Amino acid sequence: MSALEDFKLHVVQDETLYSNAARANGKTVLITGAASGIGREAALAFAKYGAKIVIGDLNRQGGQTTVDAIVKAGGQATFKACNVTVWDDLVDLFEHGMKEYGAIDVVVANAGVNEIGNFTPARVDKNGRPQRPNLTTIDVNLIGAVHTAHLAQHYLLKGTTASQLVDGGPLKSLVLMGSISSWQSIPGGPLYTVSKHGILGFAGSLAPVLSLMGIRVSSVYPFFVDTGIVPLRVRVYLAGLPFTPIERVVGAIVCSATDARVDTNGSAWLLLNDGPVVAVPKESFKAGIYQALDKRSNAIMR
Repeated sequence: MSALEDFKLHVVQDETLYSNAARANGKTVLITGAASGIGREAALAFAKYGAKIVIGDLNRQGGQTTVDAIVKAGGQATFKACNVTVWDDLVDLFEHGMKEYGAIDVVVANAGVNEIGNFTPARVDKNGRPQRPNLTTIDVNLIGAVHTAHLAQHYLLKGTTASQLVDGGPLKSLVLMGSISSWQSIPGGPLYTVSKHGILGFAGSLAPVLSLMGIRVSSVYPFFVDTGIVPLRVRVYLAGLPFTPIERVVGAIVCSATDARVDTNGSAWLLLNDGPVVAVPKESFKAGIYQALDKRSNAIMR
């Protein structure tokens, strides 16, 4: 028995990732960072199952291209330029979704960047005075996600009657995007690591509270995915290792958002390599599961 099999985990095979996706039919899904990469593919997947899509992204051309692809396939989608580090931009995005479709049912806080700037060594100005480090990575990946979640708890319930989450209950979901670095620190990427570590703790703290409001909380943690966010130095570092298929990450997002089972609410949905999705119940966020995941991720890195 492997270290991971010692725990009560839900192994989700690819063929069952979309088992509950029909629940998204006619619902409104708001996704940040959906102009490209995982966000774009998630938008296309939700739309395929009949969801109306609200896209927020700085990339106007990419965002509109995603909308055009959805509309061409017979779906409904709208785009609004949004910088997730700007509070008013996020509020405007949610208001835009409400104006277009009258409700928001699923929020995917997907917008993210890689390590921006150099945290080490410390830099000084011409007078030898230390300069403030560039914290854009934390602002986008963590603060942007926190602000998105804060707004989600308001807009997901706007115009509806809050009810406690039950099996088959109303679809009201918040999905937060983590990373393998939420569990395993990445050398040379301290700001990216702390931003994704923060997502793990944030999701775990929100889940028991928002579930009482009728909002499902999930968080998805993929190993490295072959998208533009992976810098060249990381690709060199990972040479010879399999990337996590983007299709499986998207499936985990859709599955975690639409799964109506109470026992998976608050779970961490892991994609540690090119194997199946594993849902870790919130009760397993103990020293033991951290140790097991650390052993697995260390083995992958080696």
